[in-house]
Amino acid sequence: MGFPGVWMTESESVVYRVVPKCACSTIGQIMYYSDHGEFFDGDIHDAKSKIHKWGIEESQPVIEANVQNHKSPAFTCVRNPYGRILSSFFDKICGIQRNGKRYRGKLVPLLIQKYGIEVGDPETGFEFDQIKSFRRFLLFARDTIRWRRPMDPDIHWSAMSGHVSTFIMNGGRYDHIFPVETFNDGMQKVLDSIETRHPVNLTEIPRFNESEGHGPKRAHPIADYFDDLSLHLVYEIYKRDFNLFKYDVHDPNNKMPTGEIDLDEVHAKLGPKG
Repeated sequence: MGFPGVWMTESESVVYRVVPKCACSTIGQIMYYSDHGEFFDGDIHDAKSKIHKWGIEESQPVIEANVQNHKSPAFTCVRNPYGRILSSFFDKICGIQRNGKRYRGKLVPLLIQKYGIEVGDPETGFEFDQIKSFRRFLLFARDTIRWRRPMDPDIHWSAMSGHVSTFIMNGGRYDHIFPVETFNDGMQKVLDSIETRHPVNLTEIPRFNESEGHGPKRAHPIADYFDDLSLHLVYEIYKRDFNLFKYDVHDPNNKMPTGEIDLDEVHAKLGPKG
């Protein structure tokens, strides 16, 4: 299976397991900058050189050798499940993607037809009932994750623990896992543990949100989107994420972690014997 979703600096200073909707664009650009002293011109997901990615065939043996021998520190970043699933809805379902089209072609028409979801129209400022549509999307997300219908779960709303675990299952070990809600502190600890060709000042690094401005803005506080059924569905889908990464399942408005992530617990529960 290898190491899907893994990026590594060209200098092999650090290894990163991408978790979608958890600041991956910003993290990738920081890694690129740390090697080259400049940012990638465009969306870092499109970069095919000057950074190793598992999706680039010639990078695979380099990544595999590094990870299996734990030559470099490895890290990932996680996010409150409430904020992450909301972000997926507004970006991937309601938003227009960077290619100017809807995400995954026929996905949105399918959701409109089968689940009665509205996504709004960019021409009219994306006016629609966000709360009602999001709750219907949540049913769809649950169906994809629990029953793999009407399609397999998408990487942007499948559980973070699933992404994190593939790295461990195939022989990797994390040195750092930090929450996006305390991004600067967590990313600084990663940078302090490696040698970079170019110094990185996190206070001067822009946030690279490639979906910014391509969809509707969230019109309500996070908790307004979750009624009793929605709270139940989110816990059903993301129970392991809440428990392992220490987020408050009872209060969607409390985006901050409730404790420190226990790396030993993560490796034990997401590894081969978990």
